[in-house]
Amino acid sequence: MSITVRFFASIREKLGKEQDTIDSKGISCAADVWSKSAGMPLPRNTLVAVNMEYARPDQPVRDGDEVAFFPPVTGGGW
Repeated sequence: MSITVRFFASIREKLGKEQDTIDSKGISCAADVWSKSAGMPLPRNTLVAVNMEYARPDQPVRDGDEVAFFPPVTGGGW
């Protein structure tokens, strides 16, 4: 089975892809999904969502899940 991976904003631009599908074999948490799809450790402060709900990087994932990664929200002027 597989896990759908989605990348947003600057992460999408940096990786050069909006979406990926990875084999769930050997994947136990959202950080593993990032590592397998992006080929590097999960950067600190990256926001994670599992099945459209915000989650921690150590959130367990399983076959059929969708995992999304967002850059940290910054800015905001007066």
